[in-house]
Amino acid sequence: MEVRSKVWLEARGRPVLGPGRLQLLQHIDKQGSISRAANMLKMTYRKAWGQVRAMEAQLDQPLVEKQAGGSGGGGARLTPQARELLAKYFRLAQGIEEEVDRRFREIFL
Repeated sequence: MEVRSKVWLEARGRPVLGPGRLQLLQHIDKQGSISRAANMLKMTYRKAWGQVRAMEAQLDQPLVEKQAGGSGGGGARLTPQARELLAKYFRLAQGIEEEVDRRFREIFL
């Protein structure tokens, strides 16, 4: 038997950041593009951009900076606020996972 848990953050009663949106931001960071990130996650650009806008609205801060396209195309990158949010999320999630594992062993094993 194993224990599983998921961590997500909410603002004003609405989900802001969880595993799916975390992946989206990570792919935007790695790919430098919302479109390429969306393709990797098998979602439309519209859905990916909608999720980014929803996070930004709920947090009232920018998370992704878009660069206008040109001959080389556009791009996107995470803002310092987004990087800080991801770092804090990872710290929180790791601590919760460690505590859940500890409690599971204590109670079930």
